[in-house]
Amino acid sequence: MICCLNPQCQKPVNPDDAKVCQNCGTALTLLRGRYQATQLLGQGGFGRTYLALDADRLNSECVIKQFSPQVQGTKSLEKAVQLFNQEAVRLHELGEHAQIPALLAYFEQEGYLYLVQQFIEGQSLLQEMKQHGAFNERQIRDVFADVLPILRFVHRHQVIHRDITPMNILRRQSDDRLMLIDFGVAKQLSEETPGEAGTRIGTEGYAPMEQFRGGKAYPASDLYSLGATCLHLMTEARPDSLYDPLNGQWFWREYLQQKKGTTVSDQLAHILDYLLKDLVNERYQSADEVMRDLNADSFLPATRPTISPPAPPAPPPASDPRSRSAPPNSRPPNSRPPTSSPPSRPPASRPPVARPASDSAPARTSGTPRGSRCLQVLTGHSSWVTCVVPSPNAPTFASSSLDDTIRVWNLHTGEPLLTMTGHNRGVNTIAISPDGRTLVSGSDDYTVRVWSFLNGSLLGALTGHSRDVNAVAISPDGKLLVSGGEDRTIRLWSTNTGALLKTLAEVAGMIKTVAISPDGKFLASGGLDNKTKLWSLRTGEYLQTFIGHINPVHAILFTPDGQTLITASKDKTIRLWNVQTGELIRTLSDHIRDVNALALTANGRILVSGSSDNTIKFWDLAAGKVLMTWSEHSDTVNSLALSPDGKLLLSGSSDKTIRIWQMPT
Repeated sequence: MICCLNPQCQKPVNPDDAKVCQNCGTALTLLRGRYQATQLLGQGGFGRTYLALDADRLNSECVIKQFSPQVQGTKSLEKAVQLFNQEAVRLHELGEHAQIPALLAYFEQEGYLYLVQQFIEGQSLLQEMKQHGAFNERQIRDVFADVLPILRFVHRHQVIHRDITPMNILRRQSDDRLMLIDFGVAKQLSEETPGEAGTRIGTEGYAPMEQFRGGKAYPASDLYSLGATCLHLMTEARPDSLYDPLNGQWFWREYLQQKKGTTVSDQLAHILDYLLKDLVNERYQSADEVMRDLNADSFLPATRPTISPPAPPAPPPASDPRSRSAPPNSRPPNSRPPTSSPPSRPPASRPPVARPASDSAPARTSGTPRGSRCLQVLTGHSSWVTCVVPSPNAPTFASSSLDDTIRVWNLHTGEPLLTMTGHNRGVNTIAISPDGRTLVSGSDDYTVRVWSFLNGSLLGALTGHSRDVNAVAISPDGKLLVSGGEDRTIRLWSTNTGALLKTLAEVAGMIKTVAISPDGKFLASGGLDNKTKLWSLRTGEYLQTFIGHINPVHAILFTPDGQTLITASKDKTIRLWNVQTGELIRTLSDHIRDVNALALTANGRILVSGSSDNTIKFWDLAAGKVLMTWSEHSDTVNSLALSPDGKLLLSGSSDKTIRIWQMPT
């Protein structure tokens, strides 16, 4: 179908082969020669929104906002134009974030303004609440875990959203992650909106009073709106109906208990209360503060110090997004949908290169919070860090990234030593041979590559996988290489010759992780079928399946004695299994998002886990208790590794950094 773009047309949908609108006679054309509107999604005072196909991007779906305001008066029109332009400017300034729809283009054609955005398939939290009922505490914590990192990103770019509501948070269907939409009234932190009569910034009931008194807004204003949104989701009542203006008090707790017959923990209740303080300087001042309290092992409600709202910074240089095309968002880690890869392997775009890192030496950040055990923050990768692995016999380590590169670093100084290039898509996983001479990598380009870890030269490329390679491992004797991927295969290769030795049977789902037992007898695999499977590494015989996780398995490791298997999952849990019997020994639960990474001390007593809630947690494995939580990464923790002497911890994150930590003693 093709839609007529005449905003007055009452029946805009036409057959594909139509040249003019059958209803109004307007010529049917592609916007900019590439965008074909196919469905009218909605319309309002500012214009219409269409679902469209982008011919230049393999007919991928996108959303077109057409600006044709139905307003009276010059001032109203100027305000409408300002808000429409403002949304494009804000999206342009924010660049790319996996949970904000990407701005694809902004232009004028035939007298109308058009804004083209990434299409997000899903439903709003308001729709979700109406379908399934009130959110429970775990669901509210999940909302915080997903939305707070987005707000931190937005606020660090000096932008205030100003209209956070259950309608403006969508759950993306492909991976269940929450998306923040509608930046139409967003503003720079340094701007002020004159308090014109009739101008309201934000949605009544969700926006704090400072937004209606002179149009001022701070990061704390967005946090207030997020708190109000959570009240609505918990109670199914509008937030303003839960406030007593005569006494200046919220009564949402009483409402929740009396009307819904439920309560929430004191920790969550106090956090919501602080989010919803009337005075700006009595609220949380940053998303980081809220996340710290949510992730705290204990929470003591005390009077928070009064903080003055931050002084507005100097405005950044003006930028005009008009006629500028922006690339679509990169996909989020650990949740790539199966349809993300084309059916055939993409051609190599450049020859493999190992270059000294001094060609483009990254900045190394040393400013860490007082009392932090973080020794160094290494920057240099331009996209998510997917894997970190230390050398077994040298003071170096390697990292991989979705920026298509592998980097080698000095473990003690953080100095960059080498950058290996050759993969033409993101590198998901790496492993280093026991003798420290060879590195192997698996990539979205469907290949496994073998490199010299000593000088970075490419030794060979192993082909055979027909989809992304997500996991690699090398046997303790260094003779076998194992790879697993989204083509639902596990392949065993000779490390010396690169020959394919065996493709394992009984693989049901896409493979996310593999691990080899310390004695080299067993191979374990996990993936999107929510199961962990055990194989004989020598014969390739399938032995048993560990069933218990309710979502994909993201990480696996064996204890040093090889008797226990530890698995981590998107279901937010870590599970311990008896390797011989398959019996579930214990389930560890404390993370509030996917658990993606595991590391274990040499004595098998302390387990370290990394999560999409941005935290690293330390567990007493025997007691099953959390010992401490580190919260300094600003995005998903994808990989963890301990140095051979056990004194240092490496972490790689979607915040594009690697952190080197001093292990607790």
